[in-house]
Amino acid sequence: MHPAPRQVAFARTLACVGLAAAVAGCGPDRTVYEGGPVLTMDGEDRVVEAIGVEGDRIAVVGDVATVDAWGGRDARRVDLGGRALLPGFIDAHGHFPGEGVWASVVDLRSPPMADVEDFDDLVARLRARAERTDAGEWVVGMGYDDTLLAEGRHPTRYDLDRASREHPIAVINVSGHLAALISAALSASGIDASTPDPEGGLIRREPGGNEPDGVLEEEAMAPIEARVLAPSPLASWRILREASRRYLAAGVTTAQNGYATKLQIRALGWAGRLGLLPLRLVMWPEPAVADEILAGEFSFEPTERVRLGAVKIVADGSIQGYTGYLSQPYFVPPGDDPGYRGYPRVTRDALREMVSRYHAAGMQIAVHGNGDASIDDILDAFEAAAREHPRDDSRHVVVHAQMTRPDQLDRMARLGVVPSFFSLHTFYWGDRHRRVFLGPERAARISPAASAAARGIRFTIHCDAPVVPMEPIRLVGSAVNRRTRSGFVLGPEERISVMQALRAVTIDAAWQHFDEADKGSLEPGKLADLVILSGDPRAVAPETIGELRVVETIVGGESAWRAEH
Repeated sequence: MHPAPRQVAFARTLACVGLAAAVAGCGPDRTVYEGGPVLTMDGEDRVVEAIGVEGDRIAVVGDVATVDAWGGRDARRVDLGGRALLPGFIDAHGHFPGEGVWASVVDLRSPPMADVEDFDDLVARLRARAERTDAGEWVVGMGYDDTLLAEGRHPTRYDLDRASREHPIAVINVSGHLAALISAALSASGIDASTPDPEGGLIRREPGGNEPDGVLEEEAMAPIEARVLAPSPLASWRILREASRRYLAAGVTTAQNGYATKLQIRALGWAGRLGLLPLRLVMWPEPAVADEILAGEFSFEPTERVRLGAVKIVADGSIQGYTGYLSQPYFVPPGDDPGYRGYPRVTRDALREMVSRYHAAGMQIAVHGNGDASIDDILDAFEAAAREHPRDDSRHVVVHAQMTRPDQLDRMARLGVVPSFFSLHTFYWGDRHRRVFLGPERAARISPAASAAARGIRFTIHCDAPVVPMEPIRLVGSAVNRRTRSGFVLGPEERISVMQALRAVTIDAAWQHFDEADKGSLEPGKLADLVILSGDPRAVAPETIGELRVVETIVGGESAWRAEH
């Protein structure tokens, strides 16, 4: 997803909100969970009968007799009733609290996420919101998917002008890498035929001229996002609350903000200190913030719930948006150029300079790279930095790593680089990758988790919420089955086992964040961040894994969310 202030401008709301976190129940100091399989995700992938929790930590793991003896007569006992207990899911990459943005913007997603099927549906949704909005105020929609709309393209200013004559309107693509504006919004933003394309971005033009057609790519849309995704104080609180609810309902105990501005860092830090976050959060600062940290101009004091992680750089765009940077042309190019390969967001030299600077300072670095040409640039930068400034165990991350080639996996193994795969792409866009963007051969290699595992590479998988909903169970099922929306198995040789997929959203995600000593597995001394599932993912048919439900989510030994039924 395209990052930025983008999801929520929350800083000015905290003084206005005097609310405590809604976390259910506290219970006695000792709790015993028994009566169902306990998947520890430890180094041996042990499955045990019970665990004991004392306060916010796991105290004992083992058979029922051992754990019951530890608990004594006064311990609270939770009968799992045959349901499975696992470590809470850990988000390896996403944009918290972006999943809560649906509480304030117009939802323009297509099935199966929502129900917008064509431009008429899209315009009707925008017109309905405009009619409830004061004249002259911006109307913002998110999540339209040009690959799923009946028209098979992005809406232009002329398509969108039907929605309103009195409101500037901007709609953001589901990838987060493109936006479409109506004529009034272009005018309000000062974008016209004389506006140059920014570096790393593109203002699409009408055929045969310079007049903008309303579609903005990559860096061209950044000022628009910064302007329109700035909710009011009350809306900001609603976004945070709704995002927290959705994550907990999905079994997520550690969320992640994959490109945090200084405003977000300060705001979400205060949210944690004031008890407004019922889950844990790792924030990846954007380069501008990292530069201020290095210059001694900004600092952040971590808390038990909120801390900073890797510096996040964005090297290319989105394959389904035709802005991912490939080494070979797109299977069906977007225009008249049969050699079109997309483009980088930052130059090779600029990327190398940033990576070298942050690496030399001891920082972990995560770089967004979808296309294999972009991944070449990223690995070149990582390798040069390691050569110039040797250090151990940097755990630099290639985020998405979708088109990673076998030779690039070999380099990752040698360099100790962590690929974090956006494995849900095989479900949501796999059919289009096969038929349009990449062709059958390259699409079969997308998110090559099995090839990474065969090389001994420790990898993670993620949802990139709100690009797709925060659904770790569906994510695990997608990595195991690699079925597209049409039911086609995309690259069966890249399927991984259930346990490999579960590790990628628990202990391996914790390890990616340098949190493995405290999170990700059920072992004595670790935080009691747990999820109870309706069944054992190992015991159901692989194609039904996505049908499992979260029954309860526990953060620090306390129930943070329970299913109603």
